[in-house]
Amino acid sequence: MKKKVLAVIMIAAMAVSVLAGCTSKYTVTPKTPEKEPQITEVQPGSGESADEANASGKPATDRSGNAVTIPDEINAIVSMAPSTTQILIDLGLADKIIACDTYSAASYGDSLAKDIPQFDMMTPDQEQIIALGADVVFTTGMSASHGEDVFASVKEAGVCVCDTPSSASLEDIQKDIEFFGAVVGKSEEAAKINEEMSASIDEIKKIAATIPEEEKKTVLFELFTPSGDTPTIYTAGSNTYINEMLEIVGAVNVAGKEAEQWPALTEEAAVAMDPQVILTADMYTDDVINVLLTMKGWENVSAIKDKAVYQIDNDTVNRPNQHVISAMIEMGKDIYPDYYKDVVDPFAGDKADAASDASTVDAASDASSEEDAEEKPAA
Repeated sequence: MKKKVLAVIMIAAMAVSVLAGCTSKYTVTPKTPEKEPQITEVQPGSGESADEANASGKPATDRSGNAVTIPDEINAIVSMAPSTTQILIDLGLADKIIACDTYSAASYGDSLAKDIPQFDMMTPDQEQIIALGADVVFTTGMSASHGEDVFASVKEAGVCVCDTPSSASLEDIQKDIEFFGAVVGKSEEAAKINEEMSASIDEIKKIAATIPEEEKKTVLFELFTPSGDTPTIYTAGSNTYINEMLEIVGAVNVAGKEAEQWPALTEEAAVAMDPQVILTADMYTDDVINVLLTMKGWENVSAIKDKAVYQIDNDTVNRPNQHVISAMIEMGKDIYPDYYKDVVDPFAGDKADAASDASTVDAASDASSEEDAEEKPAA
């Protein structure tokens, strides 16, 4: 049942962007909710350009296209999405994050201040966020998946709120990173991260170009494994960075021509596609590889017969930031091990911890308790 709730809410969240506005300060001690499980932070977004800047050089609009007034100095940040939190940590700003969403705390708590205030990303305590006196609050469309602006009071209080819709392409992810760097005064560091991303993408493209057409493999990427509660398979269709990554490594996404970004396939449709490889980001199904290999009716699917079923790290593939490069390299090594065996991941290792040490310290609510959305990243 829990997985069914997650799947339905994830798809609902995919069609949402949030409003944002900005500037001001106050003070109190917010409550710290218990850590919650993660959710998928993948959803389509507009990804407006961050090029427009004010006289101070700071962006004049956020990534959702909302006008913002960003303080000249950023010393106190509230981050309300794991993908954002991870970017900020990698930029060396762990010590400036004064509060975060519960999923960020669960994933990156070791890199953040001890007992950092945590907020539910779907129903944040706006009064307590206002009282923190943050210079900026970073939000994503995940917080608006119920169709309301849950940070309206924060904006009305004059606190700068910058929203970032979950990106649909690698280029948009790089624009997000550029935007965060510009907001927090770390443009040079952000540019270095983007350079590493671009270098990895170029390297992978060169390798993919050497794979003969007759060796190109068809791939089914699944977000959730079909079960009694969720008989359909949620996958990545066209206009998603996951589809883009599959294409870059030289694979053919069996759902790549689907008009919907996140189509729901019946088992019959998926079986008929006969993928040669199955990649899963499902973290909710126990022993998911064995479950997939033994599903009734899938015996004649090429991926099942060849045991070409692999689990992709859920956090790296579903959180739209620089670490999707790790997921893309993982995809390449799973699909074409001989071609990608020597590729080095520039974002491997505990980069977040390294950044926090340098600073001194980065496809929602808990579905199990409130049947609301959970965030993993896929924003």
